[in-house]
Amino acid sequence: MAGYPARRVRSQDEVAVELMKFIAVTTGYERPRSLPRVLGKPLAHSAEEHAEALLELFERCRRVVKKES
Repeated sequence: MAGYPARRVRSQDEVAVELMKFIAVTTGYERPRSLPRVLGKPLAHSAEEHAEALLELFERCRRVVKKES
């Protein structure tokens, strides 16, 4: 089609990253300070625990994307 840019095919990992980012942003998950509070105090989570949780979320997104393909 003339005048339209070619549509690039995205890999499953790229789709999984976009899904992970969408979930993280819409739930406030990307911000460690937005973690749930217990008795008025934020739950303590290290940067390593937060990174591990994000990696786990990415793996879950990958499984969903692969299942849908």
